[in-house]
Amino acid sequence: MTITFDDFKKVELRVAEIKSVEDIEGADKIYKLTVDLGCSDAINRVATTIVAGIKQHYPNKEELIGKKVAVVANLEPRKLRGIESQGMLLAASNSDKSSVVLLTLDRDIPNGSVIS
Repeated sequence: MTITFDDFKKVELRVAEIKSVEDIEGADKIYKLTVDLGCSDAINRVATTIVAGIKQHYPNKEELIGKKVAVVANLEPRKLRGIESQGMLLAASNSDKSSVVLLTLDRDIPNGSVIS
């Protein structure tokens, strides 16, 4: 499936810093993360909750704290395990998804910076 450039422009990709990672009771694949998106008029929030299925690939949640990652900031909120997820982390995976790696930045840039 292809999308138009205009459709792609609707996706708001931003830099976020992971501030906290919490286990979710009864969930063996997902974490509840709080990320700092900086101050942005477009998304109108700084701290954002994201529920992400990365627990099996990052069993040590402490290693995630402080990472700067790429997120979809304007995704329609969705409830997962009763928690409203307000975005999506971007990750790369192999074909069978046995290896999943978060997209991180190689240099520092302010939280909320637009990815284009």
